[in-house]
Formats: sequence, structure tokens, C-alpha cells
Amino acid sequence: MNLTGNTILITGGGSGIGRGLAKELHALGNQVVIAGRRRHALEETTAANPGMKSLTLDIEDPAAIRAFAAQVATEFPALNVLINNAGIMRPEDLLAQQADLADAEAIVTTNLLGPIRLTAALLPHLQKQPRAAIVNVSSGLAFLPLALTPTYCATKAAIHSYTESLRYQLRATPIEVLELVPPYVQTYLMNGADDPRAMPLDQFIAEVMKILKTQPTPAEICVEAVKGLRFSAASGKYGVIFAGLNEARPDGH
Repeated sequence: MNLTGNTILITGGGSGIGRGLAKELHALGNQVVIAGRRRHALEETTAANPGMKSLTLDIEDPAAIRAFAAQVATEFPALNVLINNAGIMRPEDLLAQQADLADAEAIVTTNLLGPIRLTAALLPHLQKQPRAAIVNVSSGLAFLPLALTPTYCATKAAIHSYTESLRYQLRATPIEVLELVPPYVQTYLMNGADDPRAMPLDQFIAEVMKILKTQPTPAEICVEAVKGLRFSAASGKYGVIFAGLNEARPDGH
């Protein structure tokens, strides 16, 4: 993936990992467009990064996604990179859920159907570009779940699988398909922004950018801190790590 000369759309770009990536990619001279539900967060981010653009997007609404894709393709015809980053994470007590499963359904709609729908809507446009990339943000928890957040972990496992299939199906096109696999990072997802056990956001973004700048782009972008989770099964330590992650505290952290 080339790091300059792109027009890049980042969902969930008003905060956390999305905002961090947007800032760094913007600084490299790319046209960055951030999208999300919260207009205030988007405007705060663009104000701090003159030249960055923003559009609102309700990632849970299929019709809104189709309209948004048409809008962004019209307003930014050179768009050639999509970073599917938007996501939500909520704890779930599977023994005490309400009948409507509102949290689980919202997580599936945002974390899994949202990226699938947006990718499908923008794929015809991306195929017209001389070079393009789709980056799906999964999680170390795609490979070893935090039992406190079962649906979140399941959606990230599904995103990993979807990304592998997407990469294979697009192998003969000019579209590169990448997966960014974060560890536990200090963001407001699950109120982890001030948790000293989480990887500082600026350190995570710096390591990701170093990987992108110094290595032939790997299919999976894994910082050192996530490799224990990502390769837990291959290392033969899955059971030990699962127990350590899920039995350390009642909240699973």
C-alpha cells in the first residue's frame, strides 16, 4: 500500500484509532475523509487537521450507506483507499439478556454488516482506480475472545474471515486487501482510554505507521503487543492465555 498520493476514507475517524490513523495519513499528504455519526467529533478532528474533510454516516442504516457511498464517490472521485474502522464494543451477560438482544444486534450491524455493506457499495468505484486498498480493522480478540464481550469478539472473528475471502476474490484486481489487528489500546471503546494495561494510542499508531513505512505491506498488520493473542493457537498457549485474559478480573481485563 502506497502511503502518499491517496484519497482515503476512514470510518469512525473522529476518535480513537480512526482519528490517529487519519492524522498520520493526512500528515503524509493524503486527502483524508473521515466519517462517523458524531458531527462534533468529526468537526473537532478536521479543525485540528486543516484540509481534512468529514462526512456524517450512520453505519447501521443500509440505505444511508448506499447514499453515502454515492456521495463520497461523487465528491471525491479519486477515492482509492477505504479503511473500515468504525465499531462498538459492549459487555453482555448471556445469562441475563433481554429478549430483544438489542446490544448484540447493534454490535453485529455496526461491526460486521456495516463494513460489508460499505465495501460492497464502494467496490465498483474502487475497481476503477489504477491502485486501491481496503483495510479492515479487526482485533486481537478475533483470535482469542474476551468472554465479557462475546458478540464483539464474534464480529471481529467474522471480519477476519471476510477479509481473507475478500482478498482472495480481489486477487486479480488493482485492490489490495489488508487487515489491521489492534491489541487492547487506550481508546474510549469500553472506557479503556485511561487504563494503564492498554497500549497507549500514540504508541500503537506510531508502530503501525512504522510497519507500513518500512515493510512490504503485510496482509495482516500486527504490532508486537497483539502477537500473543493473534498467534495463541499456533504457539500452543491458547488455553493459558484464554484463562489469563478471562479470569484475571470479573470484567475480563
